[in-house]
Amino acid sequence: MKILRCLIADDEPIARQIVESYIKDIPYLELVSSCKNAFEVMEVLQQETIDLLFLDINMPKFTGISLLKSLTKRPNVIITTAYPEYAIEGFELSVTDYLLKPFSLERFLQAVLKVQQKQNIDKEVIKVTPTVEKEQKSLFVKSDKKIIKLNFEEVTYIEAYGNYIKIYTDTMILTSQTLSEFLGKLPNNFLRIHKSYAINFNHLKLIDGNQIFLQNEVKLPIGKSFKKQVIEKIDNEIS
Repeated sequence: MKILRCLIADDEPIARQIVESYIKDIPYLELVSSCKNAFEVMEVLQQETIDLLFLDINMPKFTGISLLKSLTKRPNVIITTAYPEYAIEGFELSVTDYLLKPFSLERFLQAVLKVQQKQNIDKEVIKVTPTVEKEQKSLFVKSDKKIIKLNFEEVTYIEAYGNYIKIYTDTMILTSQTLSEFLGKLPNNFLRIHKSYAINFNHLKLIDGNQIFLQNEVKLPIGKSFKKQVIEKIDNEIS
């Protein structure tokens, strides 16, 4: 079994932490370094053997796309970004996969599997993490000095509220974390539809233009930059 030596490139500390935690959950991935800009990445690539690069697009001074174009010898690359409009250009540069933030552990693992398949790595160890992901139906959150067990199926939508989020079930739970950070802990039926909102796709009733209606008659806006991934999610469900 080959261990994949990994490098992270992202200017957002929380985004780096999420990928770092995912790497730790997969036994055949080894984190070599975590970088906040392209120049740090180039330095690591000169000094270390890297099998897999998790690359953000929107980094200061030198973007992820510019970095890819500058590399004469590239490791396997999985793009991690909040911007769907760079997907075509990324695949033209032969990236292995394109993950739209926020992405779940299961979706992350699917991307890593593609690298495995390219390198003919033994797939037997793949059994551990996805089983945990599929079986997880709840998590605990802190709210007003209480620890609450949150069942995923009961959540209808989540709203960003500064450095807090509001989680809507039959009640509202306020907890101290960002929307991006929280979505990284949820299964892939949760979908970000706006910079301030994410929904449980299982509670979707209908879409009318740039508005989503949930089964409890809540109406939420679809952000312009999120419309494409909403449509892609629906297309995938239909197919």
